Amino acid sequence: MIKKLTQFVFITAVFLITSVALGQSTLSGTIMDADMNAPLPGANIIEKGTSNGTTSDFDGNFTLTTTATSGQIVISYVGYTSVTLNFNGDTNFGSITITPGNALDEVVVTGVGVIDLARERETPVAVSTIRASEIQNKVGNMEFPEIMNTTPSVYATKDGGGYGDSRINVRGFDQRNLAIVINGQPVNDMENGWVYWSNWAGLSDIASGIQIQRGLGASKLAVPSVGGTITVVTKTTEKSQGGFGAFTAGNDGYLKKVVGYNTGTNEKGWASSVLLGHWNGDGYVDGTKGEGYTYLFSLGYKPSETHAFNFTFTGAGQWHHQRSTWLSIRDHFNFGGDDFRKFNADWGYKNGEEYSIRRNFYNKPIGTLNWDWNINDKLSLSSSFYGSWGRGGGTGARGNNFRNSDIDLFPFNRDFTDHVAGGNGMASRNDDYSIDFDNVMAVNRATTNPYTGPNSNYEGLLIGSNGFREDEVNRAILIRRASMNSHNWYGAISNLKYESGFWTLGGGIDLRTYTGYHYRVLNDLMGLDGYYSTGNRNLVNGVILTETTAASPFKDTGIAGDKIDYYNLGKVNWFGFNGIVEYNNEETLSAVLQAGLSNQTYQRIDYFDQPNNVESDKESITGGYVKGGANYNINDYHNVFFNIGVISKQPIFDAVFPNFANIVNEDLVNEKIFSFELGYGFRGSNLSANLNLYSTSWKDRFISRGIDLGGGVDGTANFQGVKQLHQGIELDLNYRPLSNLRIDGMLSIGNWRYTDDVEASVFDDNQSLIGTSTLYLKDVKVGDAAQFTSNLGVDWEIFERFRVNANWRHAANLYADFNPDDSIFLDEDNPGAIELPSYSLFDAGVGYGFDLWGDTTLYLRANINNVFDTEYIAESNSNIHTTSSSQTYKGIDETNYVWFGFGRTWNISARFNF
Repeated sequence: MIKKLTQFVFITAVFLITSVALGQSTLSGTIMDADMNAPLPGANIIEKGTSNGTTSDFDGNFTLTTTATSGQIVISYVGYTSVTLNFNGDTNFGSITITPGNALDEVVVTGVGVIDLARERETPVAVSTIRASEIQNKVGNMEFPEIMNTTPSVYATKDGGGYGDSRINVRGFDQRNLAIVINGQPVNDMENGWVYWSNWAGLSDIASGIQIQRGLGASKLAVPSVGGTITVVTKTTEKSQGGFGAFTAGNDGYLKKVVGYNTGTNEKGWASSVLLGHWNGDGYVDGTKGEGYTYLFSLGYKPSETHAFNFTFTGAGQWHHQRSTWLSIRDHFNFGGDDFRKFNADWGYKNGEEYSIRRNFYNKPIGTLNWDWNINDKLSLSSSFYGSWGRGGGTGARGNNFRNSDIDLFPFNRDFTDHVAGGNGMASRNDDYSIDFDNVMAVNRATTNPYTGPNSNYEGLLIGSNGFREDEVNRAILIRRASMNSHNWYGAISNLKYESGFWTLGGGIDLRTYTGYHYRVLNDLMGLDGYYSTGNRNLVNGVILTETTAASPFKDTGIAGDKIDYYNLGKVNWFGFNGIVEYNNEETLSAVLQAGLSNQTYQRIDYFDQPNNVESDKESITGGYVKGGANYNINDYHNVFFNIGVISKQPIFDAVFPNFANIVNEDLVNEKIFSFELGYGFRGSNLSANLNLYSTSWKDRFISRGIDLGGGVDGTANFQGVKQLHQGIELDLNYRPLSNLRIDGMLSIGNWRYTDDVEASVFDDNQSLIGTSTLYLKDVKVGDAAQFTSNLGVDWEIFERFRVNANWRHAANLYADFNPDDSIFLDEDNPGAIELPSYSLFDAGVGYGFDLWGDTTLYLRANINNVFDTEYIAESNSNIHTTSSSQTYKGIDETNYVWFGFGRTWNISARFNF
């Protein structure tokens, strides 16, 4: 299949090639936005009187080769005033300012050629670009992924509502099946593929732009994404001297301060930049206070036109309280008071301070060295070497607290309403249902007798446990543990590119080595003196521990200290190779063929649970992709493109070692993805539009679930070949009816569903084959993201540098998230996934910028999100259908577990540039 597809795309590209010509003049420059004094990406640069043209990159830079020795170029962007410039031979225009509009925020010393950006009217992929000024102006105190909600087929939510707990879907695929790339480097967790946005809490401060490449995307990484690629380009080293200070305030005590300074490039080619930021807030949701720091240092060196280097060290350490206990609709109503959307069952007070059983804390610094080497006028090498050292985790309850009615605080397999109805934990909850942790501590001590066991070092101390209950050790207690997920991650990406005439040939490698550290430590003994741990099976009699580890991103996270419950390592090594053949005649036709191959090696080490099998065997799995496409510019206004590709995607770490065992899964099979897309683009003087049709087939998924065999006997059913089909249509447009008025629109309609019922082999407890089972999934809708979204935005410059904007967004055909192995789907007549109510949101903002003195400017901004305080359900993780006895909310059974979206929020900001 891959071989035939390769031949087809290559032959198509060659067939369409008709001529080769050599340019006689090379033109270059940087397009600048007058309002923000910042580079402008995506501007059109056309040789006047011809169709020869190009577009500016993320940093506003462009290079255009012409066949004339003299002439004019026309620079334009929808909504900006066009500029015409003369050239005579090779010309570097330097900075070219056009007005009005928004743009990126910086010029970098290096070209960071490992970043794969799509080019308008050239790269045959569906793409949306969000510029730095839009991020700075509109994110405010929103979650970083939410800025992408105005682009087609994107659905981002705040999840439980804590700072950084958001998540994003593209074309119905969650973050495990999206490639999240920052400065060309993949950041999806190397074990499970997830992205924790709290680790990147400072992205809104350092981002120069975001490009959402839906579908196959332009990435050359060995195994690209299924649903899309989100490429974030961050600040590196700026060429110009200057700095800025920014301040943001928002609802619920949100405050953020950021300062930055750039030395500019000296006569020897050195430049440096530094940025520091701090934020804190109480959180919209009750009990979700948080605090974080953003830091960036960058050093650039360009000794000649041949070499350029840039070293960047950045991170965003943070802690925040979370809302992790899922709440039913009726829970919100019964306990949330006037604003039920804010209710949180996981928090309260300890010693007069806010305290939560759920606290996330993490610091993930990453250091990167980029090297761009222009070997000659045709051959270049771009390399990136990086390391990341993540430290932190999340806290939670430990101990059999459900055995003590005074501290039985958290429901299990039932909603909070049902839990409270039984009188559970009410002695330790206040009148507003927040938790009285001081009382928890008092109950822990009052119900625990002094230790009488054989270890005399702990005689007379109050000792708790999760299960052990001899020698006066008390298991009916509650303490706070911390589950750590730290890592060391090193990688290198290098791409070699050869350009000759209209052809570009390239090849690259992608090397990664990763070790994940997973363990639990004591964090807060909650009034007790120690904890009896039986988690380490190497210790026959267990061990008593008294030392705790702080839940802080900047303190020791206990890698070398005492641990409880579990301690294992996940090791993943990755080798990838990619190749690309590209044709671009710089007028009408561009075509590309890419292929990549990767080998991923997995190993699991368990120091606690498997004393006779500490280190697993190493398992190596090969995956890869072939993709290609072409773009044809019919004329200056119209273009069409297609892309097609297949992906063989390796399984995640937990599929290789299921059930937390050091035994390799014998039923492993790569997931198979086939994707095809057609696109059309229009570029006019005041209107631009894109229309895309796509189809993505995802099959050979593996699901294993326990199953009731009757008579009190349980078994296991292994379902193979689960298949999904994601199809849809996307439209986005930008219209400028007046020179000072811009209208943006978006519409996406998806049809995402399971396509087949799935047969399974059923095994008993002795792993003997005893029969078959079926999951009836055919035509069941895929949940967790709205399949219909639309957006309409208006940006109006009422008078010079005074802008107002408004945005309306609608989401519909949103189905509950569910596991396809839910027992409901064992029934052939199952009702499928429940559909959640549709909703519309309205946001608005106003900004004004003015000059102070010289190059010093001040920009003021105010935003209101969800202006009308609309009440809506953003997501559900249950699939409970209504019955004749159901109490319902907008047609939904009130016992469903949901997160309501935030109500009205606001932020104001000021940015001072000098």
